[in-house]
Amino acid sequence: MAERPVSGVTPFLTISERRGAEALTFYQRAFAAEIVERNVAEDGQRLMQASLRINGGWIMLSDEFPEWRGHAEPAPQGVTLHLQVDDADRWTDRAVAAGATLTMKVGDQFWGDRYGQVSDPFGHRWSIGSPICR
Repeated sequence: MAERPVSGVTPFLTISERRGAEALTFYQRAFAAEIVERNVAEDGQRLMQASLRINGGWIMLSDEFPEWRGHAEPAPQGVTLHLQVDDADRWTDRAVAAGATLTMKVGDQFWGDRYGQVSDPFGHRWSIGSPICR
């Protein structure tokens, strides 16, 4: 098993409607995620915790657990998960093909990146950027 980070910030996403397993599959297809760890709750139905590595970074996720106040709230409007990648167009196209909704078309931006945004099927917003190659 790969080592988890010992420092830094790791987003932990809560997935509503017992769609955690579906989310794992989506992130594998959309962002080439590597599932490093996956634990199912004692009920055998819900994903208690999973650790994923995406493009060198980490995220964790679980199904909602209302009995632990781990219920899924609507994704905060002020939160966007950013992926800095080698080819924003290719990564965005792959995410959309996997089921993400394009919310900002990839384009050249003043700060020197090609940049766009998608929303995943679980209500989380992702921005995707790569350096402009000239």
